[in-house]
Amino acid sequence: MNVIPAIDLLEGRCVRLYQGDYARSQTFNDNPVEVARQWVSEGATMLHLVDLDGAKAGYPVNQKTIEAIVRAVDVPCQLGGGLRDRAAVSTVLNLGVKRAILGTIAVEKPQLVAELCSEFPGQILVGIDARNGKVATRGWLETSEILATELAQQMAQLGAAEIIYTDIHRDGTLCGPNLEALREIATAISVPAIASGGVSSIADLLSLLALEPLGVKGAIVGRAIYTGDISLKEAIQAVGQGRWQDVPPDLGSSSFA
Repeated sequence: MNVIPAIDLLEGRCVRLYQGDYARSQTFNDNPVEVARQWVSEGATMLHLVDLDGAKAGYPVNQKTIEAIVRAVDVPCQLGGGLRDRAAVSTVLNLGVKRAILGTIAVEKPQLVAELCSEFPGQILVGIDARNGKVATRGWLETSEILATELAQQMAQLGAAEIIYTDIHRDGTLCGPNLEALREIATAISVPAIASGGVSSIADLLSLLALEPLGVKGAIVGRAIYTGDISLKEAIQAVGQGRWQDVPPDLGSSSFA
């Protein structure tokens, strides 16, 4: 299973939110590039970037910081937050981000998701952030009536390379992942699922590893590696780091033009 460190960007700083609440943010480092280098030095084979300002604004905001991170490390980066039209997706891919994570438009513009999956094969992921099983959008500020499992099935059928599932009530809380919800998501789709939210210990990662045969191929870790509750090195040793497969040169190459 791939252990993927999260770097959440707010006003150019590396922060963590509690249950997605912008008013309850905690700054861990004023230099996200330094953080990115640290996680790579400890064995990360991918970084998960979130533009929190972008998620709230509806368009990418932290491009300079994102580009600096991408240039500073030799592992692929995936990015979510504020990617709500083709121009935004193209912009971040041109910065060197390998995979774009779509959220709000999966609910509001599913046809656009299908078009982007076709235009950038293997580079479009869908992040499904759920509150009590229902999908939240617009930086988690709004909650829809759409069930997470139903949206996951739809997005997988439209061509999403992976589904990232976040339980908002557990995000940033260190209270453990929602294994039942992840099991439902993984069994409902034919593409890999990535777990996010609540991972607090290596024991939590081992519990997720038990879902790997169902299709849970990775776990995004955030607060726990910043507080020291989890050593990234030890976590990777415990669950066996997966290897991210890059997009073949004949697929999606136009996005880097």
